[in-house]
Amino acid sequence: MAKVIAAVPDLLFGSKLQSALTAGGFDCQLIASAAAARAAAAGGADLLVVDLTDADFGGVELVEAMGQAGELASLRTLGFYSHVEPQVKAAATAAGFDLVVPRSRINREGAELATKLLAGA
Repeated sequence: MAKVIAAVPDLLFGSKLQSALTAGGFDCQLIASAAAARAAAAGGADLLVVDLTDADFGGVELVEAMGQAGELASLRTLGFYSHVEPQVKAAATAAGFDLVVPRSRINREGAELATKLLAGA
């Protein structure tokens, strides 16, 4: 079973995402801070899902720092952003995210996106 770290400061949405990923066959751990997500991912995760809708959370900076430190070699990354902020998608892509999708899409297809991403698609 693939291990997923969901770095989502909004606990209501995070719980919904965690439930969807768990129902999709993933071992999902919900983390509410970027620093805790980095530490949890270092413990052997397969996928890091990051909420990019809250600029104060620092999701783009988290993945950028992990990439610079060589911590993404065996970890896939999936970010989600507000569809009204396309500049966040561009920044996340530049920071090294494997896939960046609108929040509405992660809400509908979270487990499917995770499956495809981990399969290399």
